Order: sequence, then C-alpha cells, then structure tokens
Amino acid sequence: MAELKYEITEHIGDLAELAGGWTKELNLVSWNDRDPKYDIRDWNADHTRMRKGITLSAEEVMELRDILNGIDFDSFD
Repeated sequence: MAELKYEITEHIGDLAELAGGWTKELNLVSWNDRDPKYDIRDWNADHTRMRKGITLSAEEVMELRDILNGIDFDSFD
C-alpha cells in the first residue's frame, strides 16, 4: 500500500475536543501534493495520526454552507 502524504496548509478551526487529546478540526489539507481541499476529521495532538474524515472542494463547502443556513436549529431540543 502506498504511503499517504499530507500537509495541513491552513488550520481553520477546532470543532470539538475529544478524548485522549484528539480534536475534530476543519483544515485546508494537501493530499499527495495536490491542491489543498477543505477537510474535516479527527487529529491527534501533534497531527501525526488521523481518523476517517471528509474532504470537500470549495464549491462543496459553499453548498454545505447554504444547506446549513437553511436549517432552523432553534427547532431542535
């Protein structure tokens, strides 16, 4: 199996603090020397280990933003 190469080019923000020093983060990540994409996933404290996540293009992030803006979060308990 080929080694996965990644570089966090910009840390945008932490979404949650998790057990064991892990955080769920939104970052711009370059995977295998490609252009950076928006990435949501769990990372350990020194960013040497990660869990499964989701990678989105700028267009997909804008579509997600529009969907989230249409949700009435006040209706949730």
